[in-house]
Amino acid sequence: MTNDDQPSRPNRRQFLLTGGSAVAASVMAATVGDEAHAAQAAAGEAVPAVEGAVPITLRINSTDHSIRIDPRTTLLDCLRETLALTGTKKGCDHGQCGACTVHVNGRRVLSCLNLAVMHDGHEITTIEGLGTPEAMHPMQTAFYTHDAYQCGYCTSGQIMSAAALLKEPCGPDDTAVKELMSGNICRCGAYANIVAAIQQVRKSA
Repeated sequence: MTNDDQPSRPNRRQFLLTGGSAVAASVMAATVGDEAHAAQAAAGEAVPAVEGAVPITLRINSTDHSIRIDPRTTLLDCLRETLALTGTKKGCDHGQCGACTVHVNGRRVLSCLNLAVMHDGHEITTIEGLGTPEAMHPMQTAFYTHDAYQCGYCTSGQIMSAAALLKEPCGPDDTAVKELMSGNICRCGAYANIVAAIQQVRKSA
């Protein structure tokens, strides 16, 4: 067999281009699928059944949602991908940043660490249910007044934790507030303004 008869071997550039295209296509397909799934939920359309799904009813922001989900689905993913409530943010997805904080039966929880099936029938409040642009929660107003955000990605989790803090035992000084808010990370470093916003609401109350 001559060199001309041997099958050509792809060079490094061809391999990377081919492999990269395949990865990009699979990621795009998954992303488009998630977006379509969320769009269907937002429009009230029927979402295709998932194999092994279980029925649950989540009461979110005073509205019951009867759905069927994979029992391994976190509350965070259920809120964002199944019910299209995207105000709750996915940050670290490991319970370390606080961006996914919601209220369950009046207490703050990290939705990325909780399975949705654990909260069948519970009263869940997300940032969408805390207040509206026309009738904001006092904590939302205080965050706006004190400019207690920069990029805004952590803000919904910060506000949900701060609103829950109002009902928790907390000393009067800034140090006590910082301790109870230590589970919420702001990578922009707006901590001073966040504490000022919380203290304003506490003093008003």
